Amino acid sequence: MDIEQARFNMIEQQIRPWDVLDPVVLDILRQTPRERFVPQDHRDLAFADMQIPIGHGEVMMEPKVEARLLQELGVVGGKVLEEGTGSGYMTALLSKVAGSVVSVDIYKDFTNRAAERLARFGIVNVVLETGDACRGWPSSGGFDGIMLTGSVHEVPAAFTEALKPGGRLLAVVGTEPMMEAVRIEKRGDELVTTSLFDTVIPALIGASPPRRFVF
Repeated sequence: MDIEQARFNMIEQQIRPWDVLDPVVLDILRQTPRERFVPQDHRDLAFADMQIPIGHGEVMMEPKVEARLLQELGVVGGKVLEEGTGSGYMTALLSKVAGSVVSVDIYKDFTNRAAERLARFGIVNVVLETGDACRGWPSSGGFDGIMLTGSVHEVPAAFTEALKPGGRLLAVVGTEPMMEAVRIEKRGDELVTTSLFDTVIPALIGASPPRRFVF
């Protein structure tokens, strides 16, 4: 497989048609080797328009979804929290737009592998933690951006409370088969939610399950 041609095709045929047109984001996607974050037995699918399993029932999102979320976060500099490190690929993308990144995953093997991958590419502005950020994550002054890489029935208050004024949170909200990606902006004391697109991804471990009606 011609890696660079496959990367070019991914960007031009999948990502641009999804209205990802920010030249900074497109340049980051060109420079960040997605194939090096994909499990070895799925490496031939690194640029395919599909979710890729990475273990524990988790997946790498489709490239177009990753790219659109990165663009919608809109963070230049500042401090970003990522809940769900996974393969470390989104972490690597975030490291290119943020001043610093705190990435948290409940699975230690994910954070260990992500640490090795990020170090291989000289990424030093990321702190990897193992834990459950859904119950809150300590930060002096809060975060300028928050990215959830697993779906939630509703966004936990711990995340919106951790947003700085002017900050943005990206999440996939709902229950299968109906979910949507949303952007939440903190404008003073107000939270403004914008619906972005429909998608379905595995649930975020630690998030509260949907409430069920009892008859």
